[in-house]
Amino acid sequence: MTLPVGLTIAGSDSSGGAGIQADLKTFAAFGVYGASVITALTAQNTRGVSGIHPVPPAFVTAQIDAVFDDLDVKAVKIGMLAEFATIEAVAAALSRWKPKLVVLDPVMVATSGDRLLSADAVSALRERLVPKATLITPNLPEAAALLEEAIASDEAAITSQGRKLLAMGAQAVLIKGGHGQGTESTDYLFIGRRVTALPAPRIATKNTHGTGCSLSSAIAAGLAKGQTLEQAVHDAKVWITAAIAAADGLGIGHGHGPIHHFHRFD
Repeated sequence: MTLPVGLTIAGSDSSGGAGIQADLKTFAAFGVYGASVITALTAQNTRGVSGIHPVPPAFVTAQIDAVFDDLDVKAVKIGMLAEFATIEAVAAALSRWKPKLVVLDPVMVATSGDRLLSADAVSALRERLVPKATLITPNLPEAAALLEEAIASDEAAITSQGRKLLAMGAQAVLIKGGHGQGTESTDYLFIGRRVTALPAPRIATKNTHGTGCSLSSAIAAGLAKGQTLEQAVHDAKVWITAAIAAADGLGIGHGHGPIHHFHRFD
């Protein structure tokens, strides 16, 4: 049996709940072989981030080239990039290797509230990587930051921001509703002029560390397996909701604990 290959380009989370570690767990949960390119090392746990050590951009490039030169990568997920120079390196590598399926999670702030992207890098992310993406997956604060607008507080504002993000060049946009209010957490998928609402029950838990990383990786895994974008997003939403619901059973750490990536196997 030959497994489809997914590549994650992201930062390392020393506590294992987010970043590269969450992405590889997600790929495994979906039956996808995971390769990785580490863009930054972080010293962090469920309580917060105490240090960030960016990987030199030339070595990020070397990792990407090594993977693409040998592996048949079906889909790429991009997460934490940290710095302007890293974004430039990744964008140049994507232009060189031209992967067909790219899921960009514009990671800016950790669940703990710690900033993971320098302010001067936001414009580079917007201009260099968004146009190369099959799908971008911002949460409500990230969508607002990319557009330099206030955080959307209702469906009309979310729809407006989704269409503006599409106009930046991404093929599709998924605005995640986890930071919203109410009994449901509704994500909105924008493909062309079509908007699809994806509601799910809002789960009362503090253990949501790595949710965004894992959702985007789940979508990339579905794409790597040949699913349509709509089906990959739907299946990822179902899976992440169950992973959050099972998170309290893990008992990892004393802050925002991780979701349960392997809940299907309990």
